Amino acid sequence: MTDSDHAALVPTPEALSTPLARLESVSRLFGSFAALRQVSVEFAPGRCYILLGENGAGKSTLLRILAGLLHPSTGKVSVFGDFAPSAARHRIGYMSHAPMLYDELTGVENLAYFRSLYQGNDCLAPDEALRQVGLDPTLTRTLGQYSQGMRQRTSLARVLLSQPELLLLDEPFSNMDVESVGQMVQLLAKFRTGSRTIVITTHQRELAAPIADFVLTLKAGRVASLERGAPTL
Repeated sequence: MTDSDHAALVPTPEALSTPLARLESVSRLFGSFAALRQVSVEFAPGRCYILLGENGAGKSTLLRILAGLLHPSTGKVSVFGDFAPSAARHRIGYMSHAPMLYDELTGVENLAYFRSLYQGNDCLAPDEALRQVGLDPTLTRTLGQYSQGMRQRTSLARVLLSQPELLLLDEPFSNMDVESVGQMVQLLAKFRTGSRTIVITTHQRELAAPIADFVLTLKAGRVASLERGAPTL
């Protein structure tokens, strides 16, 4: 399969003429290692995409490029029609596999701190963000006393503070038990409304299958396949 064949695998879904984000022949090199190789893909508004692939397939690199945290070595990337994703960062919510929270602070204290960094933007109040992910904002326990599921939901609440239109979630089900995974999937189903787009990386397709409109598989930095999902939530 040629590089042009890879580009043809991922058309804009029907009736959605303007993609929310687009990568055109994007490659990303780290020294001599190519994390992404000639990737062309479009992400439509109001859809949930699951990125599958083994370690080193390029999933996290693709997410970080969409978030404006990495620049492509070659190719073009546009988000909200802008060729500088960092310019639209307040419209993008990025949740890495590291929680990026402070264990010595409560959930509300963590979110109050991060909200203070979004000066000039219309942000949710910390207690409202916590309620949206099903957590009690009056909890006085610190993050160090939270379960893994509660920590992940607090991390998601941090991402939701800026009310982003594009949610980028890197391994959001990592180290979570079955019950916590179910709660997270239900939350993401709730947020998958209107024009909000969700892109999730995971090793386990079955976890995100209930909300997946499309499943994009990467292999060795290339698009290996694109399949339509069948969301049930």
